[in-house]
Amino acid sequence: MKAFQIGNQQGLDSLTAITCPDPVAGPGEVLVAPRLVGLISRDVQLLRGVYGARQAPERIPVSEGVGEVIAIGAGVDNVKPGDRVVCGHFPSWLDGDFRPDVFAHDIGISHNGWLAERVVLPAAAVIQVPASLADRDVAALASAGLTAWSALVEVCKVKPGELVLCLGTGGVSLAALKLAKLRGARVAITSSSDEKLQIVRELGADITINYRKHADWAAQLMALTDNVGADVIIETGGQDTLGQSIAAAAANARIAVIGVTPGQQSPIPNYLSLILKNVTIRGIANGSRKMFIELLRATEANRIETVISKTFKFADAPAAYAYFAAQQQVGKVLIEFN
Repeated sequence: MKAFQIGNQQGLDSLTAITCPDPVAGPGEVLVAPRLVGLISRDVQLLRGVYGARQAPERIPVSEGVGEVIAIGAGVDNVKPGDRVVCGHFPSWLDGDFRPDVFAHDIGISHNGWLAERVVLPAAAVIQVPASLADRDVAALASAGLTAWSALVEVCKVKPGELVLCLGTGGVSLAALKLAKLRGARVAITSSSDEKLQIVRELGADITINYRKHADWAAQLMALTDNVGADVIIETGGQDTLGQSIAAAAANARIAVIGVTPGQQSPIPNYLSLILKNVTIRGIANGSRKMFIELLRATEANRIETVISKTFKFADAPAAYAYFAAQQQVGKVLIEFN
């Protein structure tokens, strides 16, 4: 099969095209032919060597996608060849509360991912995709979509009429925008680009703030909300923005901290505000298989469409990475297989 490996992790040029034998599905496993996969921030961080410990150079990256089962191992009875499936990138987290040990099997990081013509996945973790859902609407759910669902629905329990603040226009923020509107909430979004803000307004954002024009974007949000602030904050900016997120929080707000921004070392400020506002801060590490099933049901029932910026061919995966790393897009960057 053809695949891409992460190589020496010295930058985007580390992505290496290879040809290798097809993997084989062992007991309790399924062999899947990817159809459409999506890039996320950590895919770029991994190639740059700034996503935690360095991985084996032969690691195949990419954590989210949709594919077709082409073979099953012994004991597998929940799917069959020909089924379209997705899989959360923590395949051992099937249900229940988060456990730190789920990081031991992280698709695209500790184990081979979707950027190959074949990928082996644990059968217990895969989920059959409803026939009514297109590849483009499920390929990018395993990371950004599931993380947004976990944050908004499972943890923060967003309510109708509440204000959800999303930082930036990345995959998690756009997924959160869609889900928040679905649950009757209002949405505020920040960006450095007026053009991007125009796009998110068309997608349903109620409040938009250009943080280049308003460096103190928390104060701007307060001004636009009669000094009330946001009830739920999807904090994807990292340590450098957490202080303003706390400042932008309403009383009894819930802040969902998502993702890692390498190189940031800012202390967490506004300690007293956490107490005075009764703010809850919660780290979000993706979601379980059960959550993913619920997300798929919501996607199908409400015809939620993924916002897509551009789709590349599998052979052009390096160009897809470069396009994603430039951070000029609004929406997902996808890679399709023949």
